[in-house]
Amino acid sequence: MISIFLRSLVFNVLFYLSMAVWIIAALPTFAMPRAALVGTVKAWGRWNIWLMSVICGTRVKILGAGRIPKGPLIIASKHQSMWETFALFSLIDQPIFILKRELKWIPFFGWYLMKTGMIDIDRKAGMRSLKMLARTTKEQMHLGRQLVIFPEGTRRPVGAPPAYKSGVAMIYAGAEVPCVPVALNSGLCWPRRTFLRYPGTITVEFLDPLPPGLRRDEFMSRLTESIESATGRLVETGRREQARLFGHVPGAPEAGN
Repeated sequence: MISIFLRSLVFNVLFYLSMAVWIIAALPTFAMPRAALVGTVKAWGRWNIWLMSVICGTRVKILGAGRIPKGPLIIASKHQSMWETFALFSLIDQPIFILKRELKWIPFFGWYLMKTGMIDIDRKAGMRSLKMLARTTKEQMHLGRQLVIFPEGTRRPVGAPPAYKSGVAMIYAGAEVPCVPVALNSGLCWPRRTFLRYPGTITVEFLDPLPPGLRRDEFMSRLTESIESATGRLVETGRREQARLFGHVPGAPEAGN
């Protein structure tokens, strides 16, 4: 555990220092087309994945990437960690994310979010904000972009009961595009609310797409079942791997929160 602590400390210092370097290096992209900044952000995501593998011994396995259709679609992902916010960006062709409006007020970082066309939401505006969000995401997707959304709205502990929100169903109903569910087990290696980063394998699995036009209740049922069953399988595999490494599973206590 001393080794994990020290490796985690080194990783986090380098993670935030390199973020500052990448932010400065990307300044010229403000005078370039949006694609230049998107490419830079993808490179930053790949850098972080490499950095974590070298320092923390955390490998990444991607399954089912061939299931992602071309063109506009919704990618609905399980959310256990900060890891998938940058990792998924680097895996998707033309990604857009939904984020808190307050993030756009952060100097430089917020300006980059606006330049890349990320969609902000005012969580205090309720249904009015959701309706506006559904219209905006539809417009963006029909320009050929792929919406990455976390249906539970926030990070959930590994093993916690699912808590899917209705917003994803509203967006799906209005967009009339396929939805690709995504399962993962990132919370075992990058748990929330701690700076510790554990060795192991983060597995991301793109599942069979859900076709457009499903009834809202059927869509939510199939989405939840698809993501949760696959996530459970990936988490169990990850737990067995970490048990071999440590004799126990470091992230397991969080599931009881």
